[in-house]
Amino acid sequence: MHTAIDPAQDGAEMSFDGRMSYGDYLHIDQILTAQTLKSAAHDEMLFIIQHQTSELWMRLAIHELDAARRKIAADCPREAFKMLARISRIMEQLNNAWDVLRTMTPWEYTRFRDDLGQSSGFQSHQYRLIEFAVGNRNAAMLRPHAHRADYTALLQTELARPSLYDEALRHLYRAGLPVPENVINRDLSQPWVANEGVQAVWETVYRDPETYWEAYEMAEKLVDFEDYFRRWRFNHVTTVERIIGFKRGTGGTSGVQYLRRMLDVVLFPELWQLRTTL
Repeated sequence: MHTAIDPAQDGAEMSFDGRMSYGDYLHIDQILTAQTLKSAAHDEMLFIIQHQTSELWMRLAIHELDAARRKIAADCPREAFKMLARISRIMEQLNNAWDVLRTMTPWEYTRFRDDLGQSSGFQSHQYRLIEFAVGNRNAAMLRPHAHRADYTALLQTELARPSLYDEALRHLYRAGLPVPENVINRDLSQPWVANEGVQAVWETVYRDPETYWEAYEMAEKLVDFEDYFRRWRFNHVTTVERIIGFKRGTGGTSGVQYLRRMLDVVLFPELWQLRTTL
């Protein structure tokens, strides 16, 4: 007969009157009561939790991106490598979330879709912060957040700050590699435009990685991130098409057609092009 185990005999804390518990530390009550259903549809809970957990992972990605850029700006890229590797793993978690959402069928989604109103993932200010942080910058994307001064301020601050790629190139410049001056002094609010001089620098690094190992490793961390980011975008398109086909999104975009155009955005073009030119 199995004897029930008393964890207290193993030293486990069992009394939390006036003391901080696991739930207190994590604010579990706030998290688990944040799922306010707008309909009686069974699958709305899945939809809400998938998006809420994605926002939590994005919160961590922003935290890591911020720290990684500060380390690279301080010419401590090796300390940033762990953070960049973690961001790639975060993107993997975000990718896995689509697998769960794809268990929802078109009929199941239509049972609560109208209750979403105009709300859409397109309006996620955290997703926009990530895109701005890694270099996909478009001031037009401030407009969906004009009703929130706090979100707008965060996004405007990000547009004025060097992106992850800008910081990487500035580090190479300070290390003595011939990154063009017009790249170092560019308008940071604008999206990145492929630059032949930058590609030449990266080709130098990739042709002699033993000499430029730190820069070589940093480049591969950037490629890792964009690889996972591209997968996330592709999975997003596939999930949307599987659930709503080619209907317009709740936020007003053309849906799948809009998302497919986003697949063509390349964050670090020189790092991909050099695969052909080496």
